[in-house]
Amino acid sequence: MPDAPGGALLVLGHGAGGGVDAPDLLAVRDAAVEAGLAVVRVTQPYRVAGRRAPAPAGQLDEAWVTVLTELRARHPGRRLVVGGRSSGARVACRTARLTGAVGIVALAFPLHPPGRPERSRADELLTELPTLVVNGDRDPFGVPTPGGPVRVVTRPGERHDLRKDPVGTAGVVRDWLRGQGFTAG
Repeated sequence: MPDAPGGALLVLGHGAGGGVDAPDLLAVRDAAVEAGLAVVRVTQPYRVAGRRAPAPAGQLDEAWVTVLTELRARHPGRRLVVGGRSSGARVACRTARLTGAVGIVALAFPLHPPGRPERSRADELLTELPTLVVNGDRDPFGVPTPGGPVRVVTRPGERHDLRKDPVGTAGVVRDWLRGQGFTAG
C-alpha cells in the first residue's frame, strides 16, 4: 500500500512458467507503490496447487475475474489498472472490460508463439483501454505494433524475461501510470 491515498489499484499477474516474484514484476510493484498506487500481485490457482503448466485460458480468466471482484470490494473507490507479464498480460487484456479496468500494463506481451508469427494474439490488445506494452527487442514471442490507445515501448537488448534492466522497465511503467493520471496527487 502507498503512503498517499488517491492512486489506482494495480493488479499484476505472472507468466505461465514463472511467479509473482519475477524481477520485472517486483520492480514495477516498487515503482508503482512509490508513485502512490496500491499494488496486488496475483498467483494463479494452478501455481498455488503446485502445477507448472497453466490451466486453459478460460480457467485462467475465470480465476482472475473472481480475484478482481474480491479486490474491488476490498478497495472501493480506487480505479483499477490490470496487467502482468506474458500470460498474465494476456489474461489481463482478455478480462479488462469485464472487470471494469481503466488501463492495462502488459509486460512481455507474447504476440505469437516463438517462430509462429501467423498465430498472432494482437486481437487481445484491442480493448479500447489505455494500454502500455513493454517488450524486449529480442523477444522471440514478437513485439506488438502500437496503435490507438496501445502504446508499445521496446527495451533494447531485452528478451522475453525483461531481466537485464527491471528498474528501467519499471520506470517506463511508472511514467506511463503518471501520464495517465493513475498515480496519487
